Amino acid sequence: MSFALAFAVIAFAAVAYNVFTTIMIVKWLQDRGQTIHFVLIKALAPFYAQRYKKLTLEETGSVGPLFYHWMVSINVALGAGLVAVLGLMLQGGG
Repeated sequence: MSFALAFAVIAFAAVAYNVFTTIMIVKWLQDRGQTIHFVLIKALAPFYAQRYKKLTLEETGSVGPLFYHWMVSINVALGAGLVAVLGLMLQGGG
């Protein structure tokens, strides 16, 4: 397995986990009566994550764990995706 392909697989796995985490955050918000716009759910995911952070902080005094899962997964996806693209460019693959 090439270097770029390994990081591409990591990026896709992180994106899949981020989608799962977004769904869990949206479900948590819905259970508390928050309005969710399903047509634009992926575009509004950062907004929902921030709302989740704010509400869990108010309810429990600490930020809920899904927020950290969401943040780490999206950043891993971004970083691994960039490394995969750079790896492809350095290998001369198009």
